[in-house]
Amino acid sequence: MYVIIVGAGDIGTPLIDIATRSGNEVVVVEREPGKADEIAGEYDCMVLNADATLKDTLDDAGAGRADAIVSTTDQDATNVMVCLLAEEYDVPTVTSVVHDPEHMNLFRRIGVNTIENPQHLIAGYLYRAVARPAIVDYMRIGDEAEVFEITVTEDAPIAGKTLTEAGEESLLSDDVLIVAIDREGEGKPLTPHGNTEIRSNDLLTVYSATGAEQELTDVFGHDEDREA
Repeated sequence: MYVIIVGAGDIGTPLIDIATRSGNEVVVVEREPGKADEIAGEYDCMVLNADATLKDTLDDAGAGRADAIVSTTDQDATNVMVCLLAEEYDVPTVTSVVHDPEHMNLFRRIGVNTIENPQHLIAGYLYRAVARPAIVDYMRIGDEAEVFEITVTEDAPIAGKTLTEAGEESLLSDDVLIVAIDREGEGKPLTPHGNTEIRSNDLLTVYSATGAEQELTDVFGHDEDREA
């Protein structure tokens, strides 16, 4: 895959690392000379010390044959200009970081895949780790829904019950799905069905349309008020 990455800051540099290690052909556009030299010396990619909001720069970067352009600078104005130029080259995938939530609709109107302010995402993740320690990992979907991982304790109400039984006893609502079960001794995650028994120490991947509310995490044995 031919990828153009604009910006080599706190967001762009890890992306460059991942993209190059994955075997992609990567071109980096970075305005700051020192940073451009640093990236050129560390990663196997072409680096342009130039302004990505200029069409000539994207020409030099090979935008006409790019599979994707990702703009990661800390300025939304720069990112939107890069995305608008990318549209002229019919780049199949155009993605951008968006720092100000008020600008999100602008990016979406021009057909850009958006990633909201990463600092806010990290802050939210850290807060969740402190406030809801039972949740191993999670991902927000839309305004309320979440996918999260949680381990079943020995005294969990759901332990020893099948998914059908859990539904019949109203332990799990229709808005909750157990997506996968990571169980010790199994070579790969299990795909659960109605007759699948939930066991203690199972690591569950759970989808909840209303998020990981405490009433739900209690079902898996995590009474956080009690644990506190």
